[in-house]
Order: sequence, then C-alpha cells, then structure tokens
Amino acid sequence: MIKFVLTLNALDVINLPAYKGSTLRGGFGNAFKKVVCAIKNKDCDECMLKAKCIYSYVFETPPSENSEILRKYEKAPHPFIIEPPLEQKRLYNPGETLTFNLILIGKAIDYLPYFIYTFEELGKIGIGKGRGKYEIKEVSFDGKEIYNSSDKQLKSFPSHLQSISNVLTQNPAPVSFKQGSKLITLNFLTPSRIVVNEDLVVDLEFHHLIRSLLRRISTLSYFHFGERLNLDFRGLIKRAQEVKMKDRTTRWYDWERYSARQDIRMKMGGFIGKVSFEGELNEFIPFVKLGELLHVGKGTSFGLGRYVIE
Repeated sequence: MIKFVLTLNALDVINLPAYKGSTLRGGFGNAFKKVVCAIKNKDCDECMLKAKCIYSYVFETPPSENSEILRKYEKAPHPFIIEPPLEQKRLYNPGETLTFNLILIGKAIDYLPYFIYTFEELGKIGIGKGRGKYEIKEVSFDGKEIYNSSDKQLKSFPSHLQSISNVLTQNPAPVSFKQGSKLITLNFLTPSRIVVNEDLVVDLEFHHLIRSLLRRISTLSYFHFGERLNLDFRGLIKRAQEVKMKDRTTRWYDWERYSARQDIRMKMGGFIGKVSFEGELNEFIPFVKLGELLHVGKGTSFGLGRYVIE
C-alpha cells in the first residue's frame, strides 16, 4: 500500500460540493474508462478482454472461478482510495491549488502511470459545477516529487510490495497508544458506512469496527495480494465484543452522489466524529492501525471511512 499526494493547479474557477470525494472519484471513474478501455460501450462482464483489462481489474475485479473464499461477493474491493481534502473551501480560483491523496493497493501500484494520466485527462474535461479545468502541478511520494506538469516524466520510487500479513506482523502501535493501555480513541474524519447484518451502523461498537476491518483487510489481501490470511475470525470478533464503548461524540453526515453508470442518485451518508473504546486492545491494534490507511466500511474509494487514532 502506497500513498501518493496529488496537487492540482486550477486553470478555471472550480466549484466543488461540500464532500469533494464525490467529484474526484466520480470524475476519475468516467475518465479512467475512456483512457484504458479498448472496446467502447461494452459491458465489462461481456467483454472478451476483461481478464486482462486494467479497467476491469481496478473497477470490476471478479472473484476467480476457483476462488476458495468470498464467493458471496460479486466483486472484489477496489484497490485504490481517493482521500479528498477535508478543508471547507469549495471555490478554487485560477492559480489556486487543490491537494488530495491517492492510495494504491497491491498490484494497482503498477498502474500508477494510468492513474496519473487519467487525472491529467480529467483536468482537460473539467470537474465540479461548470466543469472547471485544472492541470496536475505535481505528484509526490513520501515528501518527494515524482511527477510534475512541466516535464511529465514519472520518476522512480520505492515500490516494494509487502504483503498484508507482513504489515500486520510488523505494524507498530501508534505513538498515542501505549502498550498495555486499555483505552483508545478514534476520530472518524469522513462519513463512515459500516454495515452489520445488512443494516448501516449508527452507534458504533468495537466489534462492529473489527468485523468490518477483518472483512476489508482479508478481501484486499486475497484479491490484490494473492494471499489468504490465516486468522481466527470468530475468536477475534468474540473477544472484540468484550471491548466496550466508553465515550461517543458522533453525528450523521448525509450526502448523495449521482451514478451515471446506473443513472440513479445514491445516498452515501455515514457517521463522523470521535468514539472511545475501553478493554483488552493489544491484539486488535495492528488491524485498527492498518485501517487508518485502508479505511473501513463501504465507499472507501470515495474516501469514506477515514479515521485516525488519537
């Protein structure tokens, strides 16, 4: 998993909605298909190229026919996350910059040039109300520029692919969490849509979080790293039920997006705010820490389910 930072330079006035993840992810999806799709106006499921197509892999990843697990899922989770800026600013005048994060997961890291080129093309189309145009000022990784609009050359960057199982083993506890501590606070920065028994969670319990994280982490590992995690799912969830909510200051944040592919408006609301949990936490910290990067719940490619450990 690698996080890249993209900085856009507004060429026109760009007018964005309150939740910018909708515009960035929606525009990217449409532009990505135009950029990489070889057979236009063809449903991915019926396309002869779907097994080798970049668009199919990124957006329509199907479970393989001999998949040992997850057959109940029609599609695998997307191997990318667009983290929109959290600032309240909605109007960007010419010359002003807009910065957001792009997280690529597993084999999707190899497709970074396609992601950058797609955002370049999206800039020519325009985004937001009035289709304000932009150019990519720079793309950076770990504080170092790897691409800019001047030379349009992608510089090399460390891209060693580490499996999720290794990350879980080596992932250190956050500085704010002391080993043996029985209290942790999570701050959910973007709307979080965690589903348990087909219902959206409003009042988050710790076992809700762990169920969702285990599902997401294991599916990402299986489909995008080719590794099935050897975890005691039932035992972890059972022990997570012993960790109790200590304090909660959350509220529901409603927003909706228009899906051009399905031609419908979709409600994408979720809870934001802080939740504190108390109990035996040590064995869960690697999962919670990894969730800071991978997000949790539904709609993660839009940047939903983003939280930090405080």
